[in-house]
Amino acid sequence: MGKASREVLGTRLGFLLLSAGCAIGLGNIWRFPYITGLYGGAAFVIIYLCCLLAVTPILIMEIAVGRAARCNMGQALRKLEPEGTKWHRFGWLALVGSYLLMMFYTVVTGWLLSYCWFAFSGQLSHLDPAGVGAFFGRTLADTRVQVIGMSVTVAVGCLVCSLGVRKGIERIVKLMMAGLFLILILLVFRSLTLPGAGEGVSFYLAPDFGRLFDKGFFSACNAALNQAFFTISVGIGSMTIFGSYQPDNRSLAGEGAWIVTMDTFVAIMAGLVIFPACFAFGVDAGGGPGLIFVTLPNIFNAMDGGRIWGILFFVFMAFAALSTVIAVFENIISYSIDVWGMSRRTSSILHFVGLWVCSLPCALGFNVWADFQPLGKGTSVLDLEDFLISNNLLFVGTLMFLFFCCTRWGWGWKNFLAEANKGEGLKFPHWLKGYLTYVLPCLIIIVFVMGYVERLSK
Repeated sequence: MGKASREVLGTRLGFLLLSAGCAIGLGNIWRFPYITGLYGGAAFVIIYLCCLLAVTPILIMEIAVGRAARCNMGQALRKLEPEGTKWHRFGWLALVGSYLLMMFYTVVTGWLLSYCWFAFSGQLSHLDPAGVGAFFGRTLADTRVQVIGMSVTVAVGCLVCSLGVRKGIERIVKLMMAGLFLILILLVFRSLTLPGAGEGVSFYLAPDFGRLFDKGFFSACNAALNQAFFTISVGIGSMTIFGSYQPDNRSLAGEGAWIVTMDTFVAIMAGLVIFPACFAFGVDAGGGPGLIFVTLPNIFNAMDGGRIWGILFFVFMAFAALSTVIAVFENIISYSIDVWGMSRRTSSILHFVGLWVCSLPCALGFNVWADFQPLGKGTSVLDLEDFLISNNLLFVGTLMFLFFCCTRWGWGWKNFLAEANKGEGLKFPHWLKGYLTYVLPCLIIIVFVMGYVERLSK
């Protein structure tokens, strides 16, 4: 498809919110707070911010590839690769990686949609702590709840994408992100005004490297770098597709900086919701993923007006998750449009069926297929899918983008730099080439290896 005929987003704000919506998701609000709690609070946050800065250039590379080629990653590599090379063979990462991510992400988003209803209908109110935990267990074991929540998520994602880039995706995600930021500010204000909240703020924002070293400095660095890769959604072309809808009037380093700033803002603010509330009610802030579905509902039950705050919290979580779902669904649907020549409507219907079928194993993995424990005792289908994407495909994709944009065997440094620096705004530093060619790939390989070491040691 030619560059002139490619649909572009209506506004710069639309591009920034869509890209930020892709990055802002469960990685920020679910994963970041409990990892921060696990590794001692503010000292870990400092390491995480350094790691995030270190990997931000990959985000800019993804966007640059998309804008230069004006198509999905699956076709962009073919258009930009030097003649006779085979970089286009990595194009499948856009489709397979996005599918693998959504196979469990749609299920977890379904949990959040279900909890919006549970909070609104009062089903979580007046339960004691053991009752809240048992309720979550029953929710996972209920096949009907799991399948319905997943089905609604897949339907919403495909429906929004079927409406088009401007009329559907840009318009809906703008509203979601506006609602997300508004609810987040309200939740932070409420959490900070709880009695005893100051201790949680201190834990979160006052560095204590003693607590960090108790858990292991290298382990913390590995977790921080892994989180940085996960949270900005690089490696599978999710940012490439929105780059293809981006006009040439703004430089990409500045846009990337805005996206990462919004992503980090939400992650930090989510901590200001969770840590003051946990300390105010004397509960463990590093209690793992159950923090969202067990610990926080208990806190809401003990809080004045807790039912309202619980509804707002789960709506906020659902908006964050759905914005990512819509963004990644667009990556999937656009693959069929750009690579296979399908219409948007046909592609949306095809992938509605495909995503529903492929998400079913995860939805059934906590009930009908609960005995299937692929990575050892206590694991599930979700753990397997998460490991395959988070510890494998994301790293393959990020290395591919680095070598494609930095070496003469790929698109090349000069071409990348020229595309990234088009338009007004912050320019990409040309002196980063050595770091991106040699240092960052080594860091990625270290995190990849440590992921396997950690998995095999369990």
